[in-house]
Amino acid sequence: MNDKASEIANYNELKFSREQGFFDKSFGIRLLIGTIFFICFFAFLHFREVRVEVLELNSIAPNYTVTQVDFDFYDEEATIILKQEVVKDVGKIYALSEKCVRQRRIEFENFLIYNQDWRKYSEKSTFEEMYKGVDALEKALLKLRFTDPRTMQKMQDIGLSTENYLAYTPEEMEDVIIPSAVWDYVKEFTFPPTFISSVTANFIIDYFQAMTWKVQEDFPAYRYISRKIQALVPDKYTHVSAGSRIINQGDKVTARHIAMLQAMKKALGESRNLWHPLTLLGSFVMTLLLTGICVAYFHVNSPSILTSNRKLFLIVTIVLLTLGLTKITEFFLLNSKINLIEVVRYPLFVPFAAILLCSLMNSAVATFVSALLTFIFTMTLAFDRQGFMILNLATALVAILSTHSLRKRKEIFVVCGKAWVSAVGLILAMSFYNNSLWNFSLFPDIMCVAFFLLLSAILVVGLLPLFESVFRIMTDVTLMEYMDPNNDLLRRLTIEAPGTYQHSVVVGNLAESAASAIGANGLFCRVATLYHDVGKLATPQYFTENQQGGMNIHQLLTPLESAQVILAHVSEGVAMGRKAGLPEQFIDIIKEHHGTTRVYYFYRKQLEKMEGDINLVDEKDFRYSGPRPRSKESVIIMIADTLEAASRSLDKVTEHTLSELSNRLIREKADDGQFDDCLLTFEELAMVKETLIKTLVASGHSRVKYPTKELKKETANGETIPSCEA
Repeated sequence: MNDKASEIANYNELKFSREQGFFDKSFGIRLLIGTIFFICFFAFLHFREVRVEVLELNSIAPNYTVTQVDFDFYDEEATIILKQEVVKDVGKIYALSEKCVRQRRIEFENFLIYNQDWRKYSEKSTFEEMYKGVDALEKALLKLRFTDPRTMQKMQDIGLSTENYLAYTPEEMEDVIIPSAVWDYVKEFTFPPTFISSVTANFIIDYFQAMTWKVQEDFPAYRYISRKIQALVPDKYTHVSAGSRIINQGDKVTARHIAMLQAMKKALGESRNLWHPLTLLGSFVMTLLLTGICVAYFHVNSPSILTSNRKLFLIVTIVLLTLGLTKITEFFLLNSKINLIEVVRYPLFVPFAAILLCSLMNSAVATFVSALLTFIFTMTLAFDRQGFMILNLATALVAILSTHSLRKRKEIFVVCGKAWVSAVGLILAMSFYNNSLWNFSLFPDIMCVAFFLLLSAILVVGLLPLFESVFRIMTDVTLMEYMDPNNDLLRRLTIEAPGTYQHSVVVGNLAESAASAIGANGLFCRVATLYHDVGKLATPQYFTENQQGGMNIHQLLTPLESAQVILAHVSEGVAMGRKAGLPEQFIDIIKEHHGTTRVYYFYRKQLEKMEGDINLVDEKDFRYSGPRPRSKESVIIMIADTLEAASRSLDKVTEHTLSELSNRLIREKADDGQFDDCLLTFEELAMVKETLIKTLVASGHSRVKYPTKELKKETANGETIPSCEA
């Protein structure tokens, strides 16, 4: 049964079609894919960020850190001290109370209205001129500021205007008598010669000068001047020599420590010569080693990947896409103005690749690539190693376990939700492990993990259909979509060939049960079987299940003609399937579900017609063109199809009769060589047979016959007669 197992040992991966074109088989294209991957992988490993230990603010340093190079760092504490020193000699800024100025204005107006004696002192002045002058004076007094000469000099030194500032410091804040020198200045810049008459100006100034005033500190003006002066203070950079200790074990981490570590990291990056021969050699050897590990793994566990350019290109595309997203995220976090790298400590990239690979390939490939990516990211990225590695690997494994049963695209969000729950548990566990029930980074860590997993779900939902289309991959999600009864072919079957459709549904259920029993792809068997007989749509009336008790049209045909009609449903099905865009895997099932078997009924009829002379009957005219089944799923569908059809001829369907029938049918097909090209073992074949029998017995169970119920009906003359009702 397994003579050709070495040739098709890996053809149980039904996600990829068996057909291989030039792209899939070309060694040159395979070499190009490998070269592109190697170059990109080398660049990712070579142009990496310099790693330094990431310490959390206000945490306790787990060990001491010593500088590796000389560097200067921005000393924020020293800069703050310098800025505080430079404004120590900035004096207070005073202003007249706005309420007091308004009150004095009202008093002046009342004086003009109720006391006409003012005209004796200013006979030529008018009310309009007085009001014009007092308006200008009010505005000037509200703008007026007082401070010491030293502060005014500082303002002039830094280019600030002192137009409304006077060198005067009041001794009291209440009932202040402003010196005449101040009023002279106010008069000069408030009342130019052409504004109002000098008599009026003098009268107004004399009136207000005689009053007492309330002053107050102008804090906004003081802060404004202080900020302007501090802005001119240059940042303080402190030099640290190589070998100096930045922080001791057990010390509390401060902003100064973090600034020193960041500056040391920058200095290390600048001192690193990326084009030094040893640096290049190290990156090359590391790339070669990791690539060799990948090749060795696939050679042992999935050799078909190394011989299929489509599979290889798919894996390379997903890996490079993940590396690119990772590098972009790292660059953004490192170069953000608010230093996001300290907030986003555990970005999750590996689950994205894990879900895609598990959906498009299988869980084994997804697990290996996830472990490899986690190792690479931990080695090269500028994140906290321990937490980053644990969270990425754990969430990827949870995603792989959850994706294994993925049937709908929206379930991807559920998968990421499960991964997030596991990540939250790990974050809390790591916090407890470090003897901390709560820290400031706990909530940001949980939210950042949620953000990256949500982003992964969105990207996967968007990219999955694209990958399925470009690489012609059939996932479980795709299979579920082909179960839609609104599909054109299925809708035609229900209308034009209802018997064939019902037969396909029953065979699909049988095949799914049998496939699940031996660990094959049950969902594929169920869905592919729905389409295995679509070729009967060409001539549905020629098949018994669609004749519905009418005349058998084969009575009008010769056995050879009938056989040709029956045989043609395979080629017709292939043509219809390709026209409808069915996956190649479905086309393979259409071709293989009869293998190269004979249409035995019409073959015997032809022999009888030729009076038993075998030489007059060409057996090839009665055989399907094949090929024979080449996968476990294809064999299961063949057996289920044959057994379901044959079981309908049984007078009584019991486990015993079905067992005898299945043994005979399977033995005939085995003797005919129909199982020679598949990977089905004798043990699995026995399990398939047992499952099919149990399923058929269950589906063909008998029901208890319901007794009739006797009713009494009354006649027109009042008599009653018995009547039976089921």
